[in-house]
Amino acid sequence: MATARPTRSKTAKAVSTVRIIGGQWRGRRVPFLDLEHLRPTPDRVRETLFNWLSGHCPGAHVLDAFAGSGVLGLEALSRGAAHAVFIEQSAAMAAVLQTTLRELNCAQSARVRCADAIRDLAELQTSFDLIFCDPPYRQDLLEPFMQAVQDLALLKPQGFLYVEQPKGAPPQSWPNFAVHRRLTAGQVDAFLLRWSPLNRD
Repeated sequence: MATARPTRSKTAKAVSTVRIIGGQWRGRRVPFLDLEHLRPTPDRVRETLFNWLSGHCPGAHVLDAFAGSGVLGLEALSRGAAHAVFIEQSAAMAAVLQTTLRELNCAQSARVRCADAIRDLAELQTSFDLIFCDPPYRQDLLEPFMQAVQDLALLKPQGFLYVEQPKGAPPQSWPNFAVHRRLTAGQVDAFLLRWSPLNRD
């Protein structure tokens, strides 16, 4: 996991930082709260992911679901994404992320929705070039999220869906998605998927 620098806020919540590793904000550290189940995607995994996505970030519309620190969406914005939507259920973490966007002067090209990541999808009424899905482990959220993405047509035809799960988790069946790239690093299994419907009219 990315090196964290813990501090203590006035509300006694531990605060750490995670580093953006590429683009215009390369090297910039952004804060996140040490909440249960919140674990920013490690540097090595993000570096590989955005190498895979090289050339796909500029101008992209991005959804960072289960955003947490928001570092995946922030990496995409740092590398030229046109707009990002962050969905984070914790009101405290959503407020921290909103402050980060203002400090990076990108509040006009991003918005934070404090909501349940699955239930909120129907409210978005748009589609995305890149969707990042890194849900809390062992809560069985990945399958219903991906089903909602399909049902609501949230991913553009040539778009990418990135998912993480704990290393060694039972293999997932992802109908209508093809594995474009995959990586195992530390305790993470990471997959970059592309929309690939099995049944076409």
